[in-house]
Amino acid sequence: MNIKAKKHFGQNFLTDKSFIDKIIQSIPDMEGISLVEIGSGLGDLTKALLERYALRAYEVDEDLYKHLKNAFKEEIKANRLELCFGDVLEYWKEGALCPKSYFICANIPYYITTPIIYGILEDKNCVGAILTVQKEVALKLAAAYGHTDYSSLSVLVQILSEISILFEVPKSAFSPQPKVDSAVICIRKNMNLELEFRDIKEYILTAFKARGKTLRKNLLSRYKQVKERLFELDIEPNLRPHELAPNMHFRLFKNLNK
Repeated sequence: MNIKAKKHFGQNFLTDKSFIDKIIQSIPDMEGISLVEIGSGLGDLTKALLERYALRAYEVDEDLYKHLKNAFKEEIKANRLELCFGDVLEYWKEGALCPKSYFICANIPYYITTPIIYGILEDKNCVGAILTVQKEVALKLAAAYGHTDYSSLSVLVQILSEISILFEVPKSAFSPQPKVDSAVICIRKNMNLELEFRDIKEYILTAFKARGKTLRKNLLSRYKQVKERLFELDIEPNLRPHELAPNMHFRLFKNLNK
Protein backbone atom coordinates (compact mmCIF):
# COMPACT_ATOMS: atom_id res chain seq x y z
CA MET A 1 0.00 0.00 0.00
CA ASN A 2 1.55 3.27 -1.14
CA ILE A 3 0.84 5.89 1.52
CA LYS A 4 2.12 9.44 1.24
CA ALA A 5 2.74 11.61 4.29
CA LYS A 6 0.09 14.27 4.85
CA LYS A 7 1.33 17.76 5.71
CA HIS A 8 -1.79 18.70 7.70
CA PHE A 9 -1.03 15.84 10.09
CA GLY A 10 2.62 16.86 10.37
CA GLN A 11 3.72 13.37 9.28
CA ASN A 12 7.41 12.50 9.16
CA PHE A 13 7.83 8.77 9.61
CA LEU A 14 10.81 7.50 11.59
CA THR A 15 12.13 4.68 9.41
CA ASP A 16 15.79 4.27 10.46
CA LYS A 17 15.90 0.96 12.34
CA SER A 18 19.01 1.87 14.33
CA PHE A 19 17.18 4.77 15.99
CA ILE A 20 14.03 2.72 16.47
CA ASP A 21 16.15 0.13 18.31
CA LYS A 22 17.68 2.86 20.50
CA ILE A 23 14.18 4.05 21.42
CA ILE A 24 13.10 0.54 22.37
CA GLN A 25 16.19 0.10 24.52
CA SER A 26 15.43 3.40 26.29
CA ILE A 27 12.02 2.31 27.60
CA PRO A 28 12.28 1.81 31.39
CA ASP A 29 11.15 -1.25 33.32
CA MET A 30 7.52 -1.81 32.35
CA GLU A 31 6.44 -4.36 34.98
CA GLY A 32 2.77 -3.80 35.76
CA ILE A 33 2.60 -0.81 33.38
CA SER A 34 0.75 -0.70 30.06
CA LEU A 35 2.31 0.80 26.93
CA VAL A 36 0.65 3.35 24.65
CA GLU A 37 1.84 4.63 21.27
CA ILE A 38 0.59 7.92 19.83
CA GLY A 39 0.66 8.16 16.04
CA SER A 40 1.69 4.73 14.78
CA GLY A 41 2.26 6.00 11.24
CA LEU A 42 3.52 3.30 8.90
CA GLY A 43 4.05 0.97 11.86
CA ASP A 44 7.86 0.71 12.00
CA LEU A 45 8.04 1.63 15.69
CA THR A 46 4.81 -0.27 16.37
CA LYS A 47 6.32 -3.46 14.99
CA ALA A 48 9.41 -3.12 17.17
CA LEU A 49 7.32 -2.40 20.26
CA LEU A 50 5.11 -5.43 19.66
CA GLU A 51 8.16 -7.69 19.74
CA ARG A 52 8.42 -6.92 23.47
CA TYR A 53 5.11 -5.48 24.66
CA ALA A 54 1.36 -5.62 24.33
CA LEU A 55 0.29 -2.23 23.05
CA ARG A 56 -2.53 0.25 22.75
CA ALA A 57 -1.95 2.53 19.74
CA TYR A 58 -3.70 5.68 18.51
CA GLU A 59 -3.79 6.84 14.89
CA VAL A 60 -5.66 9.86 13.53
CA ASP A 61 -5.07 9.23 9.79
CA GLU A 62 -7.81 6.98 8.39
CA ASP A 63 -5.59 5.65 5.56
CA LEU A 64 -2.85 4.74 8.03
CA TYR A 65 -5.38 3.24 10.43
CA LYS A 66 -6.60 0.90 7.67
CA HIS A 67 -2.99 0.06 6.77
CA LEU A 68 -2.12 -0.74 10.39
CA LYS A 69 -5.29 -2.74 10.91
CA ASN A 70 -4.29 -4.96 7.99
CA ALA A 71 -0.55 -5.09 8.76
CA PHE A 72 -1.11 -6.13 12.38
CA LYS A 73 -4.29 -8.19 12.07
CA GLU A 74 -2.67 -11.19 13.77
CA GLU A 75 -1.50 -9.08 16.73
CA ILE A 76 -4.95 -7.51 16.99
CA LYS A 77 -6.60 -10.93 16.89
CA ALA A 78 -4.26 -12.18 19.62
CA ASN A 79 -5.05 -9.10 21.78
CA ARG A 80 -1.42 -7.96 21.59
CA LEU A 81 -2.47 -4.73 19.90
CA GLU A 82 -5.49 -2.52 20.54
CA LEU A 83 -5.71 -0.05 17.68
CA CYS A 84 -7.71 3.14 18.30
CA PHE A 85 -8.78 5.47 15.51
CA GLY A 86 -9.06 9.21 16.08
CA ASP A 87 -7.42 12.32 17.51
CA VAL A 88 -5.61 11.48 20.75
CA LEU A 89 -6.33 14.99 22.07
CA GLU A 90 -10.06 14.28 21.72
CA TYR A 91 -9.61 10.97 23.56
CA TRP A 92 -7.85 12.87 26.37
CA LYS A 93 -10.90 15.15 26.74
CA GLU A 94 -12.85 12.04 27.73
CA GLY A 95 -10.29 10.93 30.33
CA ALA A 96 -7.15 8.78 30.50
CA LEU A 97 -5.72 7.14 27.37
CA CYS A 98 -5.56 3.85 29.26
CA PRO A 99 -7.64 2.64 32.24
CA LYS A 100 -4.54 1.58 34.20
CA SER A 101 -1.05 3.01 34.75
CA TYR A 102 0.70 3.41 31.42
CA PHE A 103 3.81 4.74 29.69
CA ILE A 104 3.86 6.46 26.28
CA CYS A 105 6.28 5.82 23.44
CA ALA A 106 5.76 8.08 20.44
CA ASN A 107 7.19 10.01 17.52
CA ILE A 108 4.89 13.00 17.82
CA PRO A 109 4.01 15.63 15.19
CA TYR A 110 5.83 18.87 15.92
CA TYR A 111 2.75 21.06 15.64
CA ILE A 112 0.93 19.38 18.57
CA THR A 113 3.92 18.80 20.85
CA THR A 114 2.74 21.21 23.57
CA PRO A 115 -0.84 19.82 23.80
CA ILE A 116 0.57 16.29 24.01
CA ILE A 117 3.00 17.33 26.78
CA TYR A 118 0.04 18.86 28.64
CA GLY A 119 -1.93 15.64 28.17
CA ILE A 120 0.91 13.52 29.54
CA LEU A 121 1.32 15.76 32.59
CA GLU A 122 -2.40 16.02 33.33
CA ASP A 123 -3.34 12.36 32.80
CA LYS A 124 -3.08 10.78 36.26
CA ASN A 125 -2.72 7.29 34.76
CA CYS A 126 0.31 8.27 32.66
CA VAL A 127 3.61 7.71 34.50
CA GLY A 128 5.91 9.04 31.76
CA ALA A 129 6.95 8.96 28.15
CA ILE A 130 9.70 8.43 25.61
CA LEU A 131 9.08 11.02 22.90
CA THR A 132 10.77 11.91 19.63
CA VAL A 133 10.38 15.68 19.32
CA GLN A 134 11.93 18.57 17.45
CA LYS A 135 15.45 19.13 18.85
CA GLU A 136 14.65 22.78 19.56
CA VAL A 137 11.67 21.73 21.68
CA ALA A 138 13.75 19.17 23.59
CA LEU A 139 16.28 21.88 24.48
CA LYS A 140 13.49 24.16 25.71
CA LEU A 141 11.90 21.48 27.85
CA ALA A 142 15.21 20.64 29.55
CA ALA A 143 16.54 24.23 29.74
CA ALA A 144 17.96 25.51 33.03
CA TYR A 145 16.58 28.70 34.56
CA GLY A 146 18.25 31.84 33.29
CA HIS A 147 18.82 30.26 29.87
CA THR A 148 17.20 31.86 26.83
CA ASP A 149 15.35 28.57 26.12
CA TYR A 150 13.85 28.49 29.63
CA SER A 151 10.09 29.00 29.36
CA SER A 152 6.75 28.34 31.03
CA LEU A 153 6.73 24.83 29.53
CA SER A 154 10.24 24.18 30.90
CA VAL A 155 9.03 25.05 34.41
CA LEU A 156 5.84 23.02 34.15
CA VAL A 157 7.65 19.90 32.92
CA GLN A 158 10.47 20.22 35.44
CA ILE A 159 8.12 20.70 38.40
CA LEU A 160 5.95 17.72 37.53
CA SER A 161 8.60 15.34 36.23
CA GLU A 162 12.22 14.53 35.58
CA ILE A 163 13.19 15.18 31.97
CA SER A 164 16.31 14.13 30.12
CA ILE A 165 17.48 14.35 26.52
CA LEU A 166 18.58 10.83 25.57
CA PHE A 167 20.00 11.29 22.07
CA GLU A 168 19.60 13.28 18.87
CA VAL A 169 17.99 11.97 15.69
CA PRO A 170 19.08 13.49 12.34
CA LYS A 171 16.49 14.53 9.79
CA SER A 172 17.82 11.78 7.48
CA ALA A 173 16.26 9.16 9.79
CA PHE A 174 12.76 10.22 8.68
CA SER A 175 10.69 9.90 5.54
CA PRO A 176 9.91 12.44 4.27
CA GLN A 177 12.78 14.38 5.81
CA PRO A 178 11.75 17.25 8.08
CA LYS A 179 13.58 20.57 7.88
CA VAL A 180 15.08 20.19 11.37
CA ASP A 181 16.77 17.54 13.49
CA SER A 182 14.97 15.78 16.32
CA ALA A 183 15.81 14.43 19.74
CA VAL A 184 14.46 11.66 21.94
CA ILE A 185 13.49 12.71 25.45
CA CYS A 186 12.43 10.78 28.52
CA ILE A 187 9.83 12.18 30.90
CA ARG A 188 9.42 10.42 34.27
CA LYS A 189 6.52 11.97 36.16
CA ASN A 190 6.60 12.65 39.88
CA MET A 191 3.51 10.68 40.86
CA ASN A 192 3.71 11.77 44.52
CA LEU A 193 2.84 15.43 43.99
CA GLU A 194 -0.61 16.21 45.35
CA LEU A 195 -1.83 19.09 43.24
CA GLU A 196 -4.23 19.84 40.42
CA PHE A 197 -2.54 20.17 37.03
CA ARG A 198 -4.80 23.03 35.98
CA ASP A 199 -3.88 25.05 39.08
CA ILE A 200 -0.10 24.78 38.58
CA LYS A 201 -0.50 25.35 34.83
CA GLU A 202 -2.53 28.51 35.47
CA TYR A 203 0.09 29.81 37.91
CA ILE A 204 2.96 29.23 35.45
CA LEU A 205 1.17 30.75 32.46
CA THR A 206 0.37 33.79 34.61
CA ALA A 207 3.96 34.04 35.88
CA PHE A 208 5.28 34.01 32.29
CA LYS A 209 2.46 36.14 30.89
CA ALA A 210 4.91 38.83 29.80
CA ARG A 211 8.53 37.68 29.77
CA GLY A 212 9.85 41.26 29.90
CA LYS A 213 7.85 42.16 33.01
CA THR A 214 8.75 41.27 36.58
CA LEU A 215 7.36 38.12 38.16
CA ARG A 216 5.53 40.30 40.70
CA LYS A 217 3.73 42.35 38.04
CA ASN A 218 2.70 39.28 36.09
CA LEU A 219 1.32 37.50 39.17
CA LEU A 220 -0.60 40.54 40.40
CA SER A 221 -3.02 40.06 37.50
CA ARG A 222 -4.34 36.94 39.24
CA TYR A 223 -3.08 36.68 42.82
CA LYS A 224 -3.36 38.90 45.88
CA GLN A 225 -0.58 39.48 48.42
CA VAL A 226 2.14 38.72 45.87
CA LYS A 227 4.57 41.15 47.52
CA GLU A 228 4.12 39.46 50.90
CA ARG A 229 4.57 35.95 49.47
CA LEU A 230 7.73 36.93 47.63
CA PHE A 231 9.11 38.45 50.84
CA GLU A 232 8.29 35.28 52.84
CA LEU A 233 10.35 33.20 50.39
CA ASP A 234 13.14 35.77 50.13
CA ILE A 235 12.52 36.16 46.39
CA GLU A 236 13.73 39.41 44.83
CA PRO A 237 10.52 41.22 43.69
CA ASN A 238 12.13 42.55 40.51
CA LEU A 239 13.12 39.12 39.18
CA ARG A 240 11.83 38.15 35.75
CA PRO A 241 9.94 34.82 35.60
CA HIS A 242 12.76 33.09 33.70
CA GLU A 243 15.22 34.03 36.47
CA LEU A 244 13.54 31.80 39.06
CA ALA A 245 14.30 28.07 39.35
CA PRO A 246 11.48 25.50 38.99
CA ASN A 247 11.61 24.48 42.67
CA MET A 248 11.21 28.12 43.72
CA HIS A 249 8.32 28.60 41.30
CA PHE A 250 6.71 25.59 42.94
CA ARG A 251 7.23 26.97 46.44
CA LEU A 252 5.78 30.31 45.38
CA PHE A 253 2.79 28.58 43.79
CA LYS A 254 2.15 26.70 47.05
CA ASN A 255 2.48 29.91 49.04
CA LEU A 256 0.07 31.80 46.80
CA ASN A 257 -2.49 29.01 47.07
CA LYS A 258 -2.48 28.54 50.85
